[in-house]
Amino acid sequence: MSVSNRPLSPHLQIYRLPLTAITSILHRATGVALGAGTLLLVWWLMATATGGSYFEFVQGIMGSWIGLLVLFGFSFALFFHLCNGIRHLFWDAGYGFEIESADRATKLVIAASVGLTALAWILACVL
Repeated sequence: MSVSNRPLSPHLQIYRLPLTAITSILHRATGVALGAGTLLLVWWLMATATGGSYFEFVQGIMGSWIGLLVLFGFSFALFFHLCNGIRHLFWDAGYGFEIESADRATKLVIAASVGLTALAWILACVL
């Protein structure tokens, strides 16, 4: 067999993933992140139940800048997974498979996720 110098198709330098594919991958990643974040939530709840110095220790970690960053990521993952799950429910019902409709829904999912995350953090800071 002769070796050809032709590029593989689709070539990685030319092909760009569609936004729907990127959000599909992100949906899976946020599902994993929600699992890990739920373990952190259980840890915090157990520390709350024990009270005293252990709760102060856990609260100090969660209140630090890295803890707040993790909580921010967890809240974004929660809202993104929720909004994208709603989009998948519409797809399960047979709606929104056209390319324009799917692209519009993908942009709506991203905008709603960012907006809901911002709203939740603004309300958390105000209240």
